[in-house]
Amino acid sequence: MIHIENLSKTYATPHGQFQALRGINLHIEQGEVFGIIGPSGAGKSTLVQCINLLERPNEGTIAIGGQQLTGLNEAQLRGQRRRIGMVFQGFNLLSRRTVYGNVALPLEIAGVAKAEIPARVERLLALVGLEHLRDRYPSQISGGQKQRVGIARALANNPDVLLSDEATSALDPETTHNILALLRDINRKTGVTVVMITHQMEVVREVCDRVAVLSQGEVVEIGSTREVFAQPRHEVTRGMVSGRYRLRPDRRHLGRGQGTHRRADRRQARPGRATVAPVADRYGFVGLVPDRSVQAVLAGRGPGAGPSRRYPGRGRGHDVRAGPRRARRGQGRDCRVDRP
Repeated sequence: MIHIENLSKTYATPHGQFQALRGINLHIEQGEVFGIIGPSGAGKSTLVQCINLLERPNEGTIAIGGQQLTGLNEAQLRGQRRRIGMVFQGFNLLSRRTVYGNVALPLEIAGVAKAEIPARVERLLALVGLEHLRDRYPSQISGGQKQRVGIARALANNPDVLLSDEATSALDPETTHNILALLRDINRKTGVTVVMITHQMEVVREVCDRVAVLSQGEVVEIGSTREVFAQPRHEVTRGMVSGRYRLRPDRRHLGRGQGTHRRADRRQARPGRATVAPVADRYGFVGLVPDRSVQAVLAGRGPGAGPSRRYPGRGRGHDVRAGPRRARRGQGRDCRVDRP
């Protein structure tokens, strides 16, 4: 679906040339939910602007559905951009238009027959669960509802690709979860390819099939969400995983022998020394976040779950308790996870 080959982008600055992207190579499959994640300044926003050719790369090619975009002129690009829907962090709704009017706008611009617009808008509003708010104005709806309007608007021209640029960054956790569930549901119902640009690890964990990690304009790691969370290879990825999900246990409980995170040798963990952290709830496994600790799979949830599972890794032993289940890390190469 999306093929990016050797993509580079350089900007001229008062202090010289700044290379925002360096030799990016990505292949995103049809119908995939693909995450692009990285710290601030990694080049995520530049990459999304290059994908829809709002920024032209200095080198490399971008093809969507077999159509090369980098060689097209502006008139040709206008037609191709209708194949790409954009969802923004800031919603970008027109305050003087109703919910219905905002969703209808791209259809009007595209020259869709007036008689066809009402049915298409109503279908889109039903898809995002806003048919009852069709006559409200942006000032009269919540942030999550505004983002649903933005998603419906992005889908108006039946795009092949939906680009989500930090679409949940301004939302509270519960609303974020609801919007991500909506995007996944739309992906399943329509088959649209979704590209999530984000710095939020929980976004990738919850909805993405695969993920690419950017750092200083380069792709430093790429793989399935399971692989990247469970066995991060690059130091940037390890830092993002461990920094986001490191637990901070109550020292009082640990000091009294009541802590739920214990060493594999059954000795009480020292106060403040418990370094166990869940890293991928969507797949039902628990990660031990120190660099040399193994990622332990907690059986019982997700595809292929069973009474126990082995998972490769290395590091010191730990016990992890999560409700009624326990993950035990031995001293050998593999981690064994048992469910009582």
